[in-house]
Amino acid sequence: MTASGAWRPGPPPAPAVTGHRPAGPAGAAADESFRVRSTVPADPSWAAAVRRLVAEQFARLPLSADQRDGAVLAADELFANAVKHARTDPDDMVTVTVEWSAHILRVTVADSSPVLPRPRPADADAESGRGLAIVAALADDWGMAPPEPGHPGKRVWFTLRRRGGTAP
Repeated sequence: MTASGAWRPGPPPAPAVTGHRPAGPAGAAADESFRVRSTVPADPSWAAAVRRLVAEQFARLPLSADQRDGAVLAADELFANAVKHARTDPDDMVTVTVEWSAHILRVTVADSSPVLPRPRPADADAESGRGLAIVAALADDWGMAPPEPGHPGKRVWFTLRRRGGTAP
């Protein structure tokens, strides 16, 4: 696992239509790609909706339960960081993009703050400060990227490589 956190765009996005979902009860084909994007208020009350979005998108894919659970937890950490550290206005929004291609699962969380997240050591008694360490431990790679053209802020992403697993 790499935990570079470097300022780089990461792997190219999956070539898919926004909102495409895997079809069929047996799950998505190994080479099927999709991308789903959702913009939600930068408010902690939306954390469950973000977790559900990620969980629902990967529920039918041939992933191990550990990979699905790890993706949900890592996305939750990135969303929590965006809400806690990047929110500057009650009307701020966070965009969560979930992508899958033949071999890579990618989750990107975009917010409007240009302030970059910084990994930091957390004391054993600290109630916060472990989010990026959790993402680094769960992901195969993660990093930060400039915002999409015409948007303020930044994007923080992580990827997981498909390792086999089976659909539920």
